[in-house]
Amino acid sequence: MSSIELVGVTKRFGKVTALKNINLKIKDKEFFVLFGPAGAGKTTILNIIAGIHMPDEGAVKIDDAIVNHVETQNRNVAMVFENYALYPNLTVYNNMASPLRSPKYKKDEAYIKETVERVAALLKIDMLLERLPIQLSNGQRQRVALGRALVRYPNVYLMDEPLAHLDAKLRNLMRGELKIIQSNFDTTSIYVTHDFMEAMSLGDRIAIINEGEIVQIGTSDEIYYMPRNEFVATLMGDPEINLLDCKLDMSGSEYKITLNDFGAVLTLPREDALYEKLGECGVTNLRMGIRPQNIEYSFEPSDDFLKGSVNAFETIGNKSVLVAKLGGTEARIIVPNGLPVKLDQDVYVKFDMKQILFFNSSTTEYICRYNEASVRALAAEQAE
Repeated sequence: MSSIELVGVTKRFGKVTALKNINLKIKDKEFFVLFGPAGAGKTTILNIIAGIHMPDEGAVKIDDAIVNHVETQNRNVAMVFENYALYPNLTVYNNMASPLRSPKYKKDEAYIKETVERVAALLKIDMLLERLPIQLSNGQRQRVALGRALVRYPNVYLMDEPLAHLDAKLRNLMRGELKIIQSNFDTTSIYVTHDFMEAMSLGDRIAIINEGEIVQIGTSDEIYYMPRNEFVATLMGDPEINLLDCKLDMSGSEYKITLNDFGAVLTLPREDALYEKLGECGVTNLRMGIRPQNIEYSFEPSDDFLKGSVNAFETIGNKSVLVAKLGGTEARIIVPNGLPVKLDQDVYVKFDMKQILFFNSSTTEYICRYNEASVRALAAEQAE
């Protein structure tokens, strides 16, 4: 396998700058995820690595060799597309065998048979080898597309949202299998997705892309617990993080924050590193981020709980989301399905103050969180 590096890569399509000075290094045998909203530039990065597009500026390196002017067929990359791109007139066996029959990577039929059958067994499609694509389900077609890439031993596997058209149950199944496949084949893989669950579960590291720029690179824990800014924080989570305007008071021995649109005063847990970073940031107008699973709720008054009212209630799969109205703001809370609740009834909430993230309200940049050193240590351990 190989390492991949993009150095100062910029790509324009007419007046639109799709990529802006991208600097990215992907390690040998790493499963690297490009994550971001539609139109962020993720697929353009894959196409530039594959040689489908040429960068207007910058260099593309494979194993430290610049390949800007190397043709696609000579870069030894395998790409899996979102739309499968199978040959409709060929059987599953012949679709998977096609790369090994090409002039560039031609192998003898005995080798092809052994390789196709081995990969098909790994993907659990060995019983489908004589079928045509039209006779397959979407999930089976996707496995065939993966198999066609896996029969070769390229420098890198490029996967462009390969699970996008599968139903939720099959996507969950294929996530786990993709990770196993990558481990078994010991490959360098670059995977594009706009699904944060795929990014979190698959990536050794994740690059957050937005409007043609890299916003943050890190492990799943690093990005989830210490997002670079509010944009990243809202991407990583479903339902997304609550962001509440607040004012910091550092006048006493214990720092306090006042929720602007509610008036409630909350005391921050004492931690020297947290207090020091809040003091160093030089601003008192902040935004506090609290994820829905880190808010307790009760329908009876209780000490340290804030009184609000139920503004909305929605069931999403195996969980429900209660939206509590707190003065002029709202907070989403994850609650069990089937919870007996009525709109506008009183609800009492309590924030886990050790899980709060602080952002600069002017720049939206991340400032700090409680126990940040431990989170960074865990992220570093993940990355090794």
